[in-house]
Amino acid sequence: MKKIFNIQNALSILYFMGGLALMGGIWELISSLTKNEIPSPKDTWVVFKEVMQNPMQNDPDYKGIGVKLLSSLQRVAIGFGTGSLIAIPIGMLMGSSKIVMNIINPMVQILRPVSPLAWFPLGLAIFQDSPQASIFMIFICSLWPTLINTAFGVSHIPQDHKNVSKAFGFSNWKYITKIVIPYTLPHILTGLRLSIGVAWMVIVAGEMLSGGMGLGYFVWEEGFNGGSIAKIIVAIIIIGIVGLLLDRIFMYLQKKFSFAV
Repeated sequence: MKKIFNIQNALSILYFMGGLALMGGIWELISSLTKNEIPSPKDTWVVFKEVMQNPMQNDPDYKGIGVKLLSSLQRVAIGFGTGSLIAIPIGMLMGSSKIVMNIINPMVQILRPVSPLAWFPLGLAIFQDSPQASIFMIFICSLWPTLINTAFGVSHIPQDHKNVSKAFGFSNWKYITKIVIPYTLPHILTGLRLSIGVAWMVIVAGEMLSGGMGLGYFVWEEGFNGGSIAKIIVAIIIIGIVGLLLDRIFMYLQKKFSFAV
């Protein structure tokens, strides 16, 4: 069994490296076709090393890339965390009551497809503050996957589980902690995994609009103020790597609690 596991790990790494090699080859081809208007991987690597020097520098005139990253992560954590705290209990109510589902679901279906950029002016009108408006945009866009998956999980609790809770005379609290949460947890984690991906994607657009400090504003500043294309690519790579790490964290949690299904 251990040998099979090691072979699977080796194949996964091999496929991953193959994918990176293919992407690097396509990147190199595009660079040559555009006559280096798009920097090559080699040139970008040089700029990457420059950007990563003193990443935590936090002077008034210069913010290191690490400081910008932490600023973005802080906004994502606040918006995503607040959205999750609201989405999970509302999702549980929707999944446990058809009446609540019929009342709230139309609102969800109307608000869910709205573009993230449409929420920023509303957030700015409410909070009169650009960074808080970007947090509001993350909050409103990231809560839907968690809410929908939570509602789905609760609504699909087997009748046998409900009968057991009635037979043992569970209180509402005990029913929630012993039946609802354990069974629904994998669905909740799936929603959280989707939501963190949305939150991390939205932060770039939010910071482009709000300005200040963060990876999104860094991309905007370099792109529209005659900056370095290579630095934009470096920022895109960092955004992608962080997004991958966040996704893997929630994928690990999904696998860890998959026994609840």
